[in-house]
Formats: sequence, structure tokens, C-alpha cells
Amino acid sequence: MEHILYQVQDDLAIITLNRPEVANGFHIPMCEEILEALELADKDAAVSYILINAAGKVFSVGGDLVEMKRAVDEDDIASLGKIAELVNTISFKIKQVLKPVLMEVDGAVAGAAANMALAVDFCIATDKAKFIQAFVGVGLAPDAGGLFLLTRSLGVTRATQLAMTGEAFTAEKAFEAGAIYRLCPSDQLEKTRNQLLKKLRRGSSNSYTAIKKLVWESEFKEWSNYAKLELELQKSLAYTEDFKEGVLAHSERRRPQFIGK
Repeated sequence: MEHILYQVQDDLAIITLNRPEVANGFHIPMCEEILEALELADKDAAVSYILINAAGKVFSVGGDLVEMKRAVDEDDIASLGKIAELVNTISFKIKQVLKPVLMEVDGAVAGAAANMALAVDFCIATDKAKFIQAFVGVGLAPDAGGLFLLTRSLGVTRATQLAMTGEAFTAEKAFEAGAIYRLCPSDQLEKTRNQLLKKLRRGSSNSYTAIKKLVWESEFKEWSNYAKLELELQKSLAYTEDFKEGVLAHSERRRPQFIGK
């Protein structure tokens, strides 16, 4: 794999986003590798737990804005639709894997990555972390199952506010809201994760499988219908003038001037 790292340590599969040169932005090849790694971990009988983390100071900016600029310049908007489809599939897969999925966040996590943090079973974040629904800044709507997950985690009103404003949600606020499992200093991240794994290893994998099945049935079985609308809307937004302006403004380091077209 070229864009992520995948390793198995004892009963733990570790998936590391490894594009720090672009702040771990998602593009098609990396999304495909993440899905491949999740599938490997899911099918590996030696793996009981899955951990997602990232290389570099930024966990992920979400969609790769360099790739978005290329797609706009080359009129290759279809590739952006493919990314929107893939990131939703990643969040969907995280929820459907019948093994506990953990995430470590140290730094900013935005866009699709912020919504994947909502999809995992246990998100451990440092006091440097902040979660950003960055889509409105480039004229898009949340992807990766964003509002489906966010409304269930925070409630409809707060989820709508964060999506519409793009305001950063600090790790402290996320912890208070119950959106993350533990909050710790950066130098305590590995220790905190190991404490969680120690606790989980005392339990029964049969119970974890049953719990994940029940959670899916009670809260997420309508996701497929939501995903169709999310993808349809995201594809239509990618063809708007506002989206092109948002991407251009970001590349030029200025505030976008949206016109609603």
C-alpha cells in the first residue's frame, strides 16, 4: 500500500493514514487502500480490534484540496463524486465491521475524516484535536455519512449548526457531548489507548459482535437510503459555481465569494 500503512500487532490491526505532505487528504487511491485494509482486518481471525490513526501533525483535512483543484481545472468533477462515494463506504464499513474499531486523533480532523471519527466505536483525542465540518467552506454538504452520524451523536440542532457554520468543535467539547471516548494530552495518547485495549480484552468478542449488530439494527439500518441522497446532493454541488469558487479561494488563500449558483 502506498498511501496508508497497515500492520498487525498481536490482536490489533493498525491502519495509519500516511499522506502527511497533503495533511492526509483523501483521494481515490487512499480511500481504496483504507477499504482494503478494513476488509483485511475484518477477515483476519487473528485480529480482534482495529485502530485508525495518522502520520503527521494533522490527522486529516478530509478531501484532498489539491486533488479538488486539479479536478476543477481539468473538468474532472466525476472523480470527486467517486471520492464522495468511497468515503461514505469507509464510514459504512467501520460501522458494519463486527469488531471494535478505535481511532486516535492528535491534531485537526476535518471533513470526511471528522465524520469517520463519529463512525468508530471509540475515538480517543488529545487536547490538540479539533473536529471541523469543513464542507460549507467549499460549497459542499457533509459526506462520509456526516449528518446521519452527527445527528445521532450530538442531536439534530447542534449537528445542523456545526454543519452550516463549519465551526471547529474542540476535543473538550466533543468529550463533554459524548462524541469521543477519552480526552488526554498528546504524550498520554498511547497509554490511554492501551488502557482501553486492556479493558476490552477482558470482555467477550461474542458480546462485541452482538452489540455491534444491535447498534446497527437500532440506529443505522436506514443508512443506505441516506447514502443515496448524500451522494446525489454531493455530486450536484460539485458541479456548481460556488464549489469552484470555494476551491479556487482556498488555493488563493482568500475568503470565498459565494453567489448561490
